[in-house]
Amino acid sequence: MEGMDVERIIFLIAAGAIPVLFAITLHEVAHGWIANKLGDSTAKMLGRLTMNPLKHIDPIGTVVLPIGMLVFSLATTGTPFAFGWAKPIPVNTRNLKQPRRDMAIVAVGGPLANFLMAIFWAVMFTVFAAVIPDEAIASGFLTMAQIGLVFNLILMVLNLVPIPPLDGGRVLSGFVPRNIADVLDRVEPYGFLIVIALLYFGVLDKVIGPIIGALYSLIAGIFL
Repeated sequence: MEGMDVERIIFLIAAGAIPVLFAITLHEVAHGWIANKLGDSTAKMLGRLTMNPLKHIDPIGTVVLPIGMLVFSLATTGTPFAFGWAKPIPVNTRNLKQPRRDMAIVAVGGPLANFLMAIFWAVMFTVFAAVIPDEAIASGFLTMAQIGLVFNLILMVLNLVPIPPLDGGRVLSGFVPRNIADVLDRVEPYGFLIVIALLYFGVLDKVIGPIIGALYSLIAGIFL
């Protein structure tokens, strides 16, 4: 790897640290906040309804995987790509009035938070471009906003894929007949392996890529 590639990786990690940490953190806090509103205060009692990223960091999903994917994508395609996750927010379904329906509502909270953050970073991109006169300084902040926009869209769309334990799987489980929900429950232990396999063979990218691109174009057309 050439020196310039290393410099680019360091630059992207530095610029992306804040938006990535808060994308993952707020995703989980949104789950916990909605669960608390629906009657389950487990996350609140465990101190997980906080904006402090240290309470949510998963060493693999928050640090190792995103950095590894960034390095790998730059080395193979030259285009940065990464996603990750935080420690899941605990939800005790016995505290929910209608467990299946309420868990589906809790699941929607994370992707919705990411959508709102994507809009926030799009707005911040415009603000940074307008108020920072120095091009060198502006470059770092604009890259930060760009990463925040794209990473949140990736996290939102990926999590809405209807494969448990992704949020989309939990949403689907909340509205399908009980026998189908039982099948989804049995699939859940293997869900991440299925997602990784679909990513590896390029199947998932062909499905979610156009959706992410369309959302990016929509937000960019309005805010950028």
